[in-house]
Amino acid sequence: MNRITDSALAGKVTTADRAAEHIHPGDTVGMSGFTGAGHPKAVPAALAARIKAAHDRGEDFRIDLLTGASTGEEVDGELARVDGIAKRAPFVADPTLRKQINAGEVEYTDIHLSHLAQQVWFGFHGNMDVAVIEVAAILPNGLLVPGSSVGNNKTWLDQADRVILEVNEWHPREYEGFHDVYYGTKLPPHRRPIEILDPLQRIGDPYLRVDPDKVVAVVRTNAPDRDNSFAEVDDASRAMADHLLDFLRHEVSAGRMPKNLLPLQSGVGNVANAVLAGLAESEFEHLTSYTEVIQDNLLALLDTGKLDSISATSFSLTRETAERFNRDIESYKGRILLRTQEMSNHPEIVRRLGVIAINGMVEADIYGHVNSTEVNGSTMINGIGGSGDFARNAFLNFFVSPSTAKSGALSAIVPMVPHVDHTEHDVQVIVTEQGIADLRGTAPNERARRIIDNCAHPDFRDRLRDYHDRAHAQNPTARHAPHLLDEALSWHQRAAAEGRM
Repeated sequence: MNRITDSALAGKVTTADRAAEHIHPGDTVGMSGFTGAGHPKAVPAALAARIKAAHDRGEDFRIDLLTGASTGEEVDGELARVDGIAKRAPFVADPTLRKQINAGEVEYTDIHLSHLAQQVWFGFHGNMDVAVIEVAAILPNGLLVPGSSVGNNKTWLDQADRVILEVNEWHPREYEGFHDVYYGTKLPPHRRPIEILDPLQRIGDPYLRVDPDKVVAVVRTNAPDRDNSFAEVDDASRAMADHLLDFLRHEVSAGRMPKNLLPLQSGVGNVANAVLAGLAESEFEHLTSYTEVIQDNLLALLDTGKLDSISATSFSLTRETAERFNRDIESYKGRILLRTQEMSNHPEIVRRLGVIAINGMVEADIYGHVNSTEVNGSTMINGIGGSGDFARNAFLNFFVSPSTAKSGALSAIVPMVPHVDHTEHDVQVIVTEQGIADLRGTAPNERARRIIDNCAHPDFRDRLRDYHDRAHAQNPTARHAPHLLDEALSWHQRAAAEGRM
């Protein structure tokens, strides 16, 4: 089947090496890709080869790279290994790039995923020189069939001076009709309401658009997305899932949400997968999801019939599940909708739909501040991703983590987090395998008691209680959220000195 039916763009088919010649030192480059899905597979490697050759000649050649979220080995891995990235946003997962960021060799902007596209429109990131976008097919008149992710592709195609398209035949041609690309976004002060009233409601087009005159190269590929493997659900994850599901049952019985719940959002990871597996075995039916990413167990929940529909911006599947989806793609049409991440993570929509947000964390402190991005307050892991987009605007949000790390040596509940991604004002419910702390409508000291009693591991509970009691006693005129600052910081200093963080 011919994937390129636009005659003008068919005439621009070339090799990845030739296409990469259109990217120059110092360029700002927007590439497709979100959680290892839909990223370009050939041009980045060719660009990395150009960069290495330039460095071998003693020339400086690095680019500023913007994507939807994390990409894959073919993008971040290839470019990081040749020191080809000067600046990066908004999310990373590649270990080599992470090491360079933490060494100060790459300037990394950790940003809410709903914010990046609009900030590019506002001009905050300068001019976008090149867009490298993977699609499933090219239709006449510059219409593009997206593949397994949409992410920020619309904005990159609109904003870039030059466009390189990769047509990946690994993506089924049947992807046509799975997408909803909204072209009604206006800049302030001319913005209009985003009237999505149901997770599967369409407000846009099934295609991306590109000005054919901006396309400088088209490259054919046939390569899979990243294999997003997950560990088996362990006892701790299963316990957290059970706590969370019991909490949802209580909310239904209290009349705060309907029997089929409200639209679900779940972050990437084992606990989210465990929660979704638990939902498959639960009494809940006719569920919906308004989220960023479709993982294996979310797709499985759709297969069981427990889940009616999913709105997201990307897949994040294991290779086996991705291949099964590609084979059976027609059976999912009308039940899955992929949007731009501006819409999948849009605060207005998340709040209107009343989303239930479930996201992971590194640690939480006794007053409910959450660190989800950094170890010991200084070492970046991946980034905040979309957790802030959903948590702050959700009807109900959960932050989940095992109560300990490093085989029980460290507590995930601490006196004070050294880095705050989600303030106490945005955190409603904390869950560990030990239990669940409902923080809604509570003052700081009540939050502290609930978090310590319900979520901290027994090995650390007495120590945390002692800290809180002494902080309270030693601050007679400041007892709202009392701290012993030197001692609070010493938890992390001691862990760092022992080399455990």
